[in-house]
Amino acid sequence: MSLLTPLIWILIILPVILIAFIKSEKGQLKYLVFFILYFLVDCYIQQLSRQYISMEFLGLKFSWIGKILSLVMSLVIIYSVSKSTRQEIGFTTKTNSKKQLIVGLLFFFGFLLFDFIFKMILFPKGGSFDLETFAFQATLPGLTEELAFRGISLWLLEKAFPPKWTFKGLKFGWGFIIVTVLFGVVHGVFLTANHAFKFDLVTIVYLALISSLSVGILRKFSGNIIYPILGHNTINIMNAIIRIL
Repeated sequence: MSLLTPLIWILIILPVILIAFIKSEKGQLKYLVFFILYFLVDCYIQQLSRQYISMEFLGLKFSWIGKILSLVMSLVIIYSVSKSTRQEIGFTTKTNSKKQLIVGLLFFFGFLLFDFIFKMILFPKGGSFDLETFAFQATLPGLTEELAFRGISLWLLEKAFPPKWTFKGLKFGWGFIIVTVLFGVVHGVFLTANHAFKFDLVTIVYLALISSLSVGILRKFSGNIIYPILGHNTINIMNAIIRIL
C-alpha cells in the first residue's frame, strides 16, 4: 500500500469535515488538527511497521507489531491526560444507566444478526482453520481500532464539533458521523505501491452502515470503550468462523 493512502482517506472524508465545520458552533479547531495528526501518525506507524518489521521468521503473517505499536501510542496519549478526560475517551469501567446499556446491546445484536445472515449468504466458505487468524482477530484489531476510532478520534472530534442531537438521552454529533464513515473508507480505499487506486464502494457503505455504526452505537450507549472492543472482536471472530464453515 502506498504511503499516500492515509492522505487519500483524509481527502475523501474532508467534505464531511467541512460540512461539520460549517454547521457546528463553539467548536475548537485545534482538536480537529490534533485528530488529523493523531490519525495520520497512527496510520503510518502501522503501515511502516508492516513494510520494515517482518515477523515471517516466526511464521506470522499478520501485522502484530504494527497493532501493538498503535496500542502503545494510544495508551501513551490516554495516560497523558486527566482521569476525567480518560472517561470522556471511554477508557473507564463505568457504564451509562442499565437501560441505556441494554438498548445499546439490543441495537448491536440486531446489527450482528443481520451481518451474520448476510455474510452466510455471500461469504466464500470451505476455508481451513488457522490459529493465528483466530488469535489475531479475537484480540488486536478490535482493541487498537476501537481505541483509535471510537475512543481518541471520537473524543477529539466531539471537542472540535460539539454534539447537539439527542437520541435516547445521549448526545450525537458530526464527530460520530465522521468516525463512522471514516472506518468504512479506511477498509474500502487504498492506493497500491504501484499507484493503482482501489475504491470498493460496497465495502465502504456496508462497513460504515453495519459494522462501524453498530459498535459506534454500542460506544455511545455503554459509555465506555470496553463494549465496542468486545463487539468489534466478536464481528471479526464471526467472520473467521463463517469462512471455514
